[in-house]
Amino acid sequence: MSWFVYMLRCEDDSIYTGITNNLEKRFEEHIEKRGAKYTKSHKVKKIEIFFEVKNRSEASKLEYKIKKLDKISKENIIKFKNFLDGNQKKQKNFKNKTVENKRKNKKTFFF
Repeated sequence: MSWFVYMLRCEDDSIYTGITNNLEKRFEEHIEKRGAKYTKSHKVKKIEIFFEVKNRSEASKLEYKIKKLDKISKENIIKFKNFLDGNQKKQKNFKNKTVENKRKNKKTFFF
């Protein structure tokens, strides 16, 4: 079974990172405010990117690494992954799906 690490863009331009084994269902939970505590108070706009990994352990490790990053590094990951993907078919139609309705010891990546 595949697992996903995903990054959501909220309406206040913040980025939420999480893991799931059912990306579409989890996205809907965030939209309906049945997801994480963070997304109950920060309205989710879209899925920016996601990474598919082979198991929950790998997903948790990647999520932990991403959550330790500062916002600039997260934005760089999004830009770099979008560049690598070449905007191919909007990654299973999840990537740009729109909706109508601080940690210490941060690291910075530059690509």
